[in-house]
Amino acid sequence: MSLTQTAMNQPRRLYQYLTASTALLTIVTGGLHYAWPSPSIPQYISGNTTSFKITNDEGSWIIIMQLIAPIPSCFLGAAIIDVIGRKKSILLTAIPYMIGWLMVVFAKSGVELCIARFFAGISDGVAFTVIPLYIGEIADPEIRGLLGAGISATWIFGMLIINVVGSYLSVTMTAAICTVVPCLLLVTFVWMPESPYFLIMKNDIEAARSALRKFRGRNDVEEELMRLEEAVKNQNKKNGNVLELFSKKNNRKSLGIIAVLRNSQQMSGVAAISFYTLTIFHEAGDFMSPLAATILYVVIQCVMTILCSILVDKTGRRPLLISSLIGSSICLFVEGSYFYVKDFTDIDVSSFNFVPVVALIGYVVIFNLGAQPIPMLVQGELFPTNVKGLASCLSEVYFCILASIFSKCFQVMRDNFGIYVPFYIYAVCCVINLIFVVLFVPETKGKTLEEIQDALCERKKVKGGG
Repeated sequence: MSLTQTAMNQPRRLYQYLTASTALLTIVTGGLHYAWPSPSIPQYISGNTTSFKITNDEGSWIIIMQLIAPIPSCFLGAAIIDVIGRKKSILLTAIPYMIGWLMVVFAKSGVELCIARFFAGISDGVAFTVIPLYIGEIADPEIRGLLGAGISATWIFGMLIINVVGSYLSVTMTAAICTVVPCLLLVTFVWMPESPYFLIMKNDIEAARSALRKFRGRNDVEEELMRLEEAVKNQNKKNGNVLELFSKKNNRKSLGIIAVLRNSQQMSGVAAISFYTLTIFHEAGDFMSPLAATILYVVIQCVMTILCSILVDKTGRRPLLISSLIGSSICLFVEGSYFYVKDFTDIDVSSFNFVPVVALIGYVVIFNLGAQPIPMLVQGELFPTNVKGLASCLSEVYFCILASIFSKCFQVMRDNFGIYVPFYIYAVCCVINLIFVVLFVPETKGKTLEEIQDALCERKKVKGGG
């Protein structure tokens, strides 16, 4: 498609942008909860501004509780998205998110904070199962990368807000303010259409036609409607159960690709670094205040993810992923080397205290240009309709297991061996996952969901820019 045609189509796609923006409010809320420990846990550990204190070990369990809860709840998400629909599933995520924030406001112990984080994790499991699927189904191929990468962009935007607000306001005031976001989700997204794919699955063709007209900005949608009906019919010839997911070669191939992408995302330590950003900068030195460095870290994270969302439909997924993993491994190795020299040698590093800040900022720049946002985007592209919910569920479970392990191990390795150890491990993992990405991850740029399935079924070549 030419640049002129693309520009002419943008006004017609405004409804897609609007719908995605309101749906992504649930991801913003998830980002707020996710990064809440960075400014808040140090306050609870010190006890200077909170009504009770917690230990380092309690803090680590509070942190990973939001990663444990999605493991069961994403199965709930997979079960309900094909029953009540994508739209209602997204709306339901607002309730546990609000409960979680209110529990933080009134918490009197570390146990209550764990429960609050568990409620947030329940919504995470559902949200990250349904949102990639919903956006993948409503978006035109030419902007599916942009909207799909918006999942990570809005997640990081939530992290930015909580790091700024949480650093200047009390924990309870911050939590009270954050309850506004899930409320906004309820009052805005309720007016948006259901996915045409789901409506066709339920044989509500007229509603699917109406939704397509809104999303495409035109009345003539019969050709696309017929194509979607045929695609759903073909994909639903067999029930979307576990056997179907693992018995079909294209589905197994897609699961393997998602596993590689999730490995490249979480084994780089992104979850642990996000949770412990303030702590890492405290240990780095006096080059920049920990608060300023943390806010800068998240601002750059947000900017680079937005840049990725713009580039991903132009350059493709693979080039961004490969360059991202190469750069991340270098930055993490430099970070680990600085802490090793600082803590385990007699070398004076006071003249080089800018190194950990620069290396970590470099990491966030390059990592968020590909390895952070692209897994969620590709997850919404690879699976046929009848197994999308279950596949998204398994992807989220795998993500949570990896993030929980690597986040808990960060605290254990830091306390027992030194902070340099996890950074060296993350760097090695980036190199290993780079090899798998080069060998196994296909390009999906510019392809319809049906063309991607043809490629995975080897009716066309798997790789290529499309």
